[in-house]
Amino acid sequence: MTQRPRIHCFRLALAILGLTCVSCQPVNRLAAENLVESGDRHLARNDLDAAIREFQRASAWDPKLSTPFSRLGAVYRKLGDYDRAIEQFVEAVKRNPFSFQDALDLAHLYFRTQRLAEAAKAYLHAVELRPGNAEARVNLGVCYQELGDYAQAEAAFREAVELQPDAPFALVNLGVACAAQGKYYEAIRAYKDALERDANQPRVLVNLANAYLKQDRLLLARESLEQAVRIDPEYAEALEALGYCHFLRKEYDLALEAYQKALIQDPKRPRCHAGLGSIFMLRYLSDSTNVDGKERAIEHWHRSLELDSNQPRIRHLIAKYQGHGAAKDETGVLSGVLEP
Repeated sequence: MTQRPRIHCFRLALAILGLTCVSCQPVNRLAAENLVESGDRHLARNDLDAAIREFQRASAWDPKLSTPFSRLGAVYRKLGDYDRAIEQFVEAVKRNPFSFQDALDLAHLYFRTQRLAEAAKAYLHAVELRPGNAEARVNLGVCYQELGDYAQAEAAFREAVELQPDAPFALVNLGVACAAQGKYYEAIRAYKDALERDANQPRVLVNLANAYLKQDRLLLARESLEQAVRIDPEYAEALEALGYCHFLRKEYDLALEAYQKALIQDPKRPRCHAGLGSIFMLRYLSDSTNVDGKERAIEHWHRSLELDSNQPRIRHLIAKYQGHGAAKDETGVLSGVLEP
C-alpha cells in the first residue's frame, strides 16, 4: 500500500526533470498524443501560439514521437519561418525516416530556401519511400535542373512520365532538360507530347520554337510562335521570339512589328531594343539618306544597354557607327551587326 504513492512521485519527478523510465514510456506516449490532439484543435482554430505550446509539450513528454515535430514544422512554415520549420521537419524525419510526407515537406522547404543540394537528397529520400509517386520524381527532376545536372533531371522526368504519361508538366520539364543538353530532337518530341495533352500552352510553344531555331528550322519556329501569340496576344516573350524569327528570315517589317508589340507589353526587354536597332540600321544602310533611321538604331542600342549593360557586341556597334558614316561590307550588309 505504501509503494504506490512512492512510484507515482518517482514518475512525477522524472517528468519534471524531462526524464523517463521504461515503465513510464506508454504513459508518456499517451500524454504526448493527447497533447498533439489538443494542438491540432488549436491549429484548426488558427490559434498558432497555443498550438506551438501544445506541440512543444508533446515533444517533451515523448521525444521519440515524430508527430509533434511534424506539426511544429507545419506551423512554422505557415508563419513563414522556414528555417525553424526545416529544423522541426529534420527532427521528424530522424524519428520516423519512413514518413513520406515529412520527407517531402522537408524537401519542399529546402527547395524554397534554395538549399538545393539538401533538397535533392530529401527528394531522393521521398522517391525511395514511394517509387511510384510521380510528383516526387518531378520535384526531384526540377531540383536537379536548378542544380544544372540536366542528365539526372532528364532521368527523373522520364521516370515521372512513365508513371504518369498524361501529365504534361513532366513532359515539358523533360523537354527543357533535353534542350539544355543539346538534345533538340528529344526536346521537340517531349514538347509535342505535352501539347498533345494540352494544346493551350504558349510557354511550351515558345520552348518548341526555340528548339526549332537551334536546328535552323525557321518556318516551323515561326508557326509555333504565331500559335503562341494567337493563344496569348499579350505574351511578350512569344512576341520577342517571333520578332527574332522574322529577323532571321529577313522579314524585317514583320520583325519590327513583333518587337514593338513585345515592348508595349514589357518595355524592359533588352533583346527587343537590340533587334530594333539592327533593323533600323539595316534600313539606313539601304538608304544612306535615312539619317533618322541611323539615329533610331543607335538609340535603341543605348536603351538595350540601359537594361542589360553586359552586351559587348552592342557596345561595339555603337562605337562603330555613332558619329561616323555607317560602313558597309562588300555585300552591303551592316558590318558588325549580328543576330539580335
